[in-house]
Amino acid sequence: MEDRTPVPLPHPAQNVTEHVGYRLKRASAALRTAMDTALREHELTVPQYSCLELLDRQPGLSNADLARGTFVTRQSANVVLRGLEDAGLVTRPTSAEHGRALPVHLTPAGRDRLHAARSAVYTIEERMITHVPADRLTALLTDLDAMADALGGTAEVKDTPKDR
Repeated sequence: MEDRTPVPLPHPAQNVTEHVGYRLKRASAALRTAMDTALREHELTVPQYSCLELLDRQPGLSNADLARGTFVTRQSANVVLRGLEDAGLVTRPTSAEHGRALPVHLTPAGRDRLHAARSAVYTIEERMITHVPADRLTALLTDLDAMADALGGTAEVKDTPKDR
């Protein structure tokens, strides 16, 4: 027979919908749905858009860097990059100058598509934070980072260009 001793709650909650994890997932799902809808008009997926944003900030990232920065596996990032290459939005050499990493760069068409899609995505973020008082936004971002770090976090792509 199983031990049915009650598990202590991490904080006061009446039901699962009052747990932090549930609320984070709900917000994440709402954001993803809104972004999927908006980006469809720009013929992009969320991972594709994320890659374009990262490459605009840091040209020359590798597939592994992009996988980390977009929270997908290397295999998935490779599929995303192939789609972006086929659409003429990014380029990467056929062979590496050093090591095995192939640096990825935006094409002019990629910059144009990113610029068009960015407006839609930023509008979604504005809608999402509109009811968060401005004086609490920095604390919210700090708290979200602290929660990710407490769980081992996901490595962020650093703000240094890496042309390999």
